[in-house]
Amino acid sequence: MEQWIAGLQEQFPILTPATLMQYWEGMVTTVQLVFLSLIIGLVLAVPLAILRTARNPLVCTPVWAYTYVFRGTPLLIQLYIIYYGVAQIPGIQETFWWTVFREPFYPALLAFTLNTAAYTTEIIRGAIVATPAGEIEAAKAYGMDWWLRMRRIVLPSAARRAIQAYSNEVIFMLHASAIASVVTLVDLTGAARNAYSNYYAPFQAFIFVALLYMMLTFILVFAFRKLENHLLKHQKSATG
Repeated sequence: MEQWIAGLQEQFPILTPATLMQYWEGMVTTVQLVFLSLIIGLVLAVPLAILRTARNPLVCTPVWAYTYVFRGTPLLIQLYIIYYGVAQIPGIQETFWWTVFREPFYPALLAFTLNTAAYTTEIIRGAIVATPAGEIEAAKAYGMDWWLRMRRIVLPSAARRAIQAYSNEVIFMLHASAIASVVTLVDLTGAARNAYSNYYAPFQAFIFVALLYMMLTFILVFAFRKLENHLLKHQKSATG
């Protein structure tokens, strides 16, 4: 057994306890970054999507401009602007915010949050607009006001329609998080880059990290499939 392990480490020199620990820490950082950005982005996207459907141009136009800018520019450029731009704000280095934003995690979190919130806003807006008119008329017939209709009819119905598109956005954010290493954040890709520079084994380092990304993707796909089955089980029971 010891000879087999020694032979495996000879073929794959990156499989050392220190390197595997760095991969683990990078995966924890990646999961934290993606999870927090998705949660905060979703919280922001719901009210923004509601405002986006408003008929008043003074209300919907600023939200449209925000989503247009963040969906129309690359995430990498947004990350660079936030990471390097924060330091250019006059006087910020003498404030509390500099102790936060001088670390690469928080500029990356801000960039990812604003980006995913823009995409999620449009996903939810499309689902809200697609609400059948009959459901809204029935809610009005029951005497529901706008807020009650939105809370009990429109948003739950929109969530069921948006779940498939949102699952793609979650997977996209997981894969896009690989660019966080360009601002010195040691995530999964950063750990692979360190393993490559230490052992000069690029294929082994990046193939191993690719397998870790695939594992996380499969977990997300499985979780969203379960959630989708739960939200749409009434349709399956009706057709079955």
